[in-house]
Amino acid sequence: MTSFSYNSDLIGGGLMVRESRAVADLLLSDADEGQWHQAILIDNRLQKNRPATAKRAGQAIRKRLEKLEPPFWQALRDGDDQLATQVSFCAAMARNLLLVEFLESVVADAFLTQAEALQAYQWDEFLAERAHRDEAIAGWAESSKRKMGQVVYRMLTEVGVLASSRSRKLQPLLLRPEVKSLLETYQHVRLSACCRQLR
Repeated sequence: MTSFSYNSDLIGGGLMVRESRAVADLLLSDADEGQWHQAILIDNRLQKNRPATAKRAGQAIRKRLEKLEPPFWQALRDGDDQLATQVSFCAAMARNLLLVEFLESVVADAFLTQAEALQAYQWDEFLAERAHRDEAIAGWAESSKRKMGQVVYRMLTEVGVLASSRSRKLQPLLLRPEVKSLLETYQHVRLSACCRQLR
């Protein structure tokens, strides 16, 4: 039996909505590897300072978006900022079980108990508890764990669940009908349930 691993990409960055629109466009146009190379590294469509950064961001976003169906990509590319942000959030959840479990346990519980805000230590406690399930977590560098926590709180701020990443004050997620409909249509049951708990 293979040992369980979270295989998370949370250290790769926040929702990266602007960059995700460009990647969604490439996915929708069914770009081949040569066209990906041209768009990301030569044309610098993600507007990054270094090719290595552009390549890393492009790969991270692509892996997230490929967890969702093409109509999500369309909504991301063509929708307004709020819609694009919520689709990017769904893609991050689809790719990161750690994020989903943090939302299902810590954040949902905070809403349930009507807590005013999340605390920085809650991410550390969550990871320590999850290390019983995935032993590799115990070996992660403290700086990596801290960075992941910062990325998670930034994502929650970007999608509007936190008022700011500094105050971490909670506010309900007002999920767009289009996103709700896409999640139901393509039977992303866990993601849908997760979003419902964030209010």
